[in-house]
Order: sequence, then C-alpha cells, then structure tokens
Amino acid sequence: MKAQEPSLTGKLLIAMPAMDDPRFAHSVIYMCAHSEDGGMGLIVNKPQTEVQFSDLLDQLEIEKASGVRDIRVHFGGPVDQSRGFVLHSSDYKAAVGTLNVAQDISMSATLDVIEDIAKGTGPDTSLLALGYAGWGPGQLESEIAHNGWLTCEARSDIVFGRANEHKWTAALKHMGIDPILLSDTAGRA
Repeated sequence: MKAQEPSLTGKLLIAMPAMDDPRFAHSVIYMCAHSEDGGMGLIVNKPQTEVQFSDLLDQLEIEKASGVRDIRVHFGGPVDQSRGFVLHSSDYKAAVGTLNVAQDISMSATLDVIEDIAKGTGPDTSLLALGYAGWGPGQLESEIAHNGWLTCEARSDIVFGRANEHKWTAALKHMGIDPILLSDTAGRA
C-alpha cells in the first residue's frame, strides 16, 4: 500500500461478478485491518450451513443461559477456519483482545466474547465468523486494480443484516450501482 492510498479498514469489499474463486464469488467482506503489511477481513454474507452456534457452545463446553438466542455463524474466509472471530456492535468490549475497527463495529477473537454471548451479557449485535480472508502486502491493491473488488463505506445494516442472500446487492445499491449493469471487465481511459 502506497503512503497516499487510504486504508480500507472498516470498509466493505464487494466481489465483482467475474470473481473466479468460488470461495469469494458474490462475497461481501468487512475489512477489519488494512495497512502496507496486508489486510484481514471477514465475509459477512456466507452463512455456515453445517454449524450452529449451539453446536459450537457444546464443543467448547460453554453453557447457554435460557432465553439466549443463537447468533449466526458464517464462513469468514479460507484462512484458519478453525478459529472464530466475532464482529459486533461497539457497545461491548472483551476483557482482552477487542479491536475497535470503526465507530460502531468492533471485532473480538477471544473466548470471552463467546462466553458472554452465551450468558446473555455480550454485545447487542453480533456475527460469528469461522476463518478469515487475508492478503499479503500489495495483494489486495493488485486485486482491486485488476477489477476483482469494489470498495464502499460499511453500513451496520448490511454487515449485520439477517438476509445474507441480499447483502451483495444491497452493498452495490449502497454505492448507486445496479448489479445488472455491472461489467466484469476492467478498462483504461
């Protein structure tokens, strides 16, 4: 990342229609960190179909308080899929390891946040992702330059919305783009 290039931390990456990696096709990624050293984000629109929050609590031997609802579990990306990351509203801060990403969104990757959610004392809004998307130095900038991704400001209703199947279209519409008119080829003027 060149000095004049802005950080994408706290922004959304939206996969272009021609994304040929099936793990990222039609993905919306919330960027948790981005610097000259690379980037890290969580896919927020691909729910895990085989894993439920209550199953994870059972595996971790964490008791869930009565009345506490399950949170959504997502495929966060192909890197370190056995590790969980919780994107959440900034009303919550874990005892250790909460990263304030933006004014209204934080990320915690320690067991405390899972335990607090199970007790009903966690964040008001949250999304659990298994794995993450990561890029080395300059890799994401190259992918953007080659028409792999669009970027836009993040909105909590897109990040935490319940309708995962509509997040890609909602993110594009947030940018003022009609997905039907979106070209999958880059051009130079």
